[in-house]
Amino acid sequence: MRVIRNRPERPLGEPTLGGEQTPGQCVVAIGNFDGIHRGHQALVARCQDLAEEHDRVAVVTFEPLPQAFFQPHHAPARLSTVYQKLGLLRELGVDLTWLVRFDGRFAALSAREFAEQVLAQRLQARCVVVGEDFRFGKGREGDVAMLRKLGQELGFQVETVGAVMADGERISSSGIRRMLAKGDFDGAARWLGRPFRMEGHVIRGAGLGRKLGYSTANLRIRAEPSPLGGVLAAWARVADGPWRPAVTNLGRRPAVGGKEPLLEVHFFDFDEDIYGQRLDVQFVAKLRDELHFDSLEELVDEMKKDEAQARQHLARAHAPE
Repeated sequence: MRVIRNRPERPLGEPTLGGEQTPGQCVVAIGNFDGIHRGHQALVARCQDLAEEHDRVAVVTFEPLPQAFFQPHHAPARLSTVYQKLGLLRELGVDLTWLVRFDGRFAALSAREFAEQVLAQRLQARCVVVGEDFRFGKGREGDVAMLRKLGQELGFQVETVGAVMADGERISSSGIRRMLAKGDFDGAARWLGRPFRMEGHVIRGAGLGRKLGYSTANLRIRAEPSPLGGVLAAWARVADGPWRPAVTNLGRRPAVGGKEPLLEVHFFDFDEDIYGQRLDVQFVAKLRDELHFDSLEELVDEMKKDEAQARQHLARAHAPE
C-alpha cells in the first residue's frame, strides 16, 4: 500500500504532491477512520465492490482528527495510532492512503476546492464512497447532495454506505470510546470486528517497579488522549511470541509522581530483557482507576491485590490466537 502525506508548503492541487503521481483512477473512501471499526470496513468493502479492473482503492484520512484541531482541549480519545491505522488499512487491501495533515490551510478549503483539488485532480477519483452523514469543506458546508452535484461536474460518481448496526445501535468511534472507558472490552471488540489492542516499543523507565518486586515493560502512549486508563488485566506478547498473562497500569502514575503517560506491563512468571522490542497488549478487564498512596508499602499491598484479581480474570479468559 502506498501512503501519501501532504506537505504543507505545497499547494494541495499540485499533481506531484508528496513526490508521487497517482497512476490510474481511484475509487475513494473518505473519513477519520479512527480505529478502523466495522463501519469503516464497510466503506472500504464498498470501494472494492465498485472498483473496476484498473482502478485503485484509495482512502483519504486526516491527522490530527478534525475535532482535535478545532478543539484541542476537548480532543476525542484515540482508538488507533497512525501506524495502526495504516497497518489495518493495508490488511483490508487498500492500495493507496492519502494521510492529510489537517491544519489551518486544509480547514480553509471550500467544499468545491476539496472536490476539485483532492478528489478530481490529485486522486483522479472515478467514484467516491462516504457515509450518509458525510460533511466536508470549510465550516462543514458540503453534504452528500453537494458532493453528488460536484461529482457530476468534475467527473466522479458518489456512493453512500448506510450505518452498520450492532447491539441495536449505529457503530461509531465515539461509541467504542465509551465502551472502553467503562471497561466493556467485549462490546468494543464486537464493534471493532477485533479485540482492542495497544502496541509500542519497550523503553527504559526509572526502575522503581523492579525495586518493588514488580518489574514492568514500559510503553509510551502514542495515541493521545487514551480511551482507557487505570489498572487492567491483559494479555501481552513480545514481538510475535506467545501471549502471556499480565497486569498493566495505563496513565500518569500519581502514586509515584509520574508525569508522562505510560502503559506499564507487568508479566506474570516472565522476566527477560526486552528493551527496544515491540509489545502488543490486549486488555481483558479493568480492575480499578489509578490511585495516590501515602507510602510505597501501601502501593505494594495494592499491587498484590491487583495481581491476584488479574490472575482470576485471566484464568477465566482465553489467550488470543
